[in-house]
Amino acid sequence: MTASQKSDELIQQARELLDKSILRYQGRPVGTIAANDPEMDALNYDQCFVRDFVVSAIAFLTEGEVEIVRDFLIITLKLQSHEKQMDCFRPGPGLMPASFKVECVDGKEHLIADFGEHAIARVPPVDCCLWWIILLRAYVKATGDMALAHQADFQEGIKLILDLCLVHRFAMYPTMLVPDGAFMIDRRMGVYGHPLEIQVLFYAALRAAKELLLPDNNGDEYLNAVKYRLGTLGYHVREYYWLNLQRLNEIYRFSGEEFGQEIANKFNIYADSIPAWLTEWLPENGGYLAGNLGPGRMDFRFFALGNLMAILISLASQEESQQIMNLIEDRWQDLVGYMPMKICFPAVEGADWRIVTGCDPKNRPWSYHNGGNWPILLWMLTAAAIKTNRQEIAHKAIAIAEERIGKDRWPEYYDSKNGRLIGKESRRYQTWSIAGYLAAKDMIDNPALIELMSFDENPEFLTC
Repeated sequence: MTASQKSDELIQQARELLDKSILRYQGRPVGTIAANDPEMDALNYDQCFVRDFVVSAIAFLTEGEVEIVRDFLIITLKLQSHEKQMDCFRPGPGLMPASFKVECVDGKEHLIADFGEHAIARVPPVDCCLWWIILLRAYVKATGDMALAHQADFQEGIKLILDLCLVHRFAMYPTMLVPDGAFMIDRRMGVYGHPLEIQVLFYAALRAAKELLLPDNNGDEYLNAVKYRLGTLGYHVREYYWLNLQRLNEIYRFSGEEFGQEIANKFNIYADSIPAWLTEWLPENGGYLAGNLGPGRMDFRFFALGNLMAILISLASQEESQQIMNLIEDRWQDLVGYMPMKICFPAVEGADWRIVTGCDPKNRPWSYHNGGNWPILLWMLTAAAIKTNRQEIAHKAIAIAEERIGKDRWPEYYDSKNGRLIGKESRRYQTWSIAGYLAAKDMIDNPALIELMSFDENPEFLTC
């Protein structure tokens, strides 16, 4: 069998598995379950997770199956939290559920939403409302159905999310402050504060909201607030999160304890916090956006989703985007290895692992969120490669994934420094691994499809 025939067979298998994962409510498809592994207890993997479904939705949209995406958007909007709550274990208004399931009681189907109250450590899904706006815009781009986004309930849903994200708070920065575990990395990993992934999704959601909101019914007030935050947020991330050798030298020579308006070391970062691995690992022509930034703290770890999405939505400049792709290419064995792609690099180990993760056995070094390899990231790597005109990177990554992912029965994640081991507690037939592969294949065959999730660079949004 030729490589092309093997690829076609894998695509067919993935499509069949994606179809089997569809969750139905009152006879209509409304989402996809997280995984369908017959060898493990279902737990909550038989629910539809909002962040998981986004990649399924991309696969459906790229293949022209739009009704399931429309129904998902309608269903999740109905589940959105609306009431203010004094109970600290209840969601605030605007929050989208982490997941939902269909339960049958006395022959009648009911939708049951989980806003994090059943999640490990009871962490709210901060990213879900951002992904929802981004997906709504992708649906409109794919179908031209702007009428859906302009419906009163959708306009109100967008505004509720913006109320949640743009609220006045105790902060000096335009970035969003979130707890540990509030997004794809949903366990304790030292990403509390202003993690890159949330800032990138926040920026993308604001740009999507700017396209979708109508100016009437006080929409103009929201549009003005969105425009202002886009400028300050875009400038902030580009100016302060960016790392390359030139920037690293600047940080190394920073003075500490500076006071006043016109200072270089605005966050009081100390040179001794630069990890030893970074000065050898960072290539001459490479760079990336740091994982986190706050008072006296810069997280120098490389986080894949934030950097790849920053390329796709033009939050990273064209020059920075090329440097990120240079880094991935030059450090291929570290960041891709035997399965695209590592969620973060490097892993935290030893005493740092005990302190940062709370001795989490699932997040032991080079596993799960602590340096594991996640096939879902294949579609983002492919889209970023197309956006930067580096398609050879996408072709290479897809070929690597095709060697193993089908034979390994579509795992959730892989373990070890180079991704050679199937994740110790990884689910098989993980839907977002399946959908991520399909989306990547569709995009490499039709590069114009990345427009569903990408934004063009707009200097207006990148000034302070």
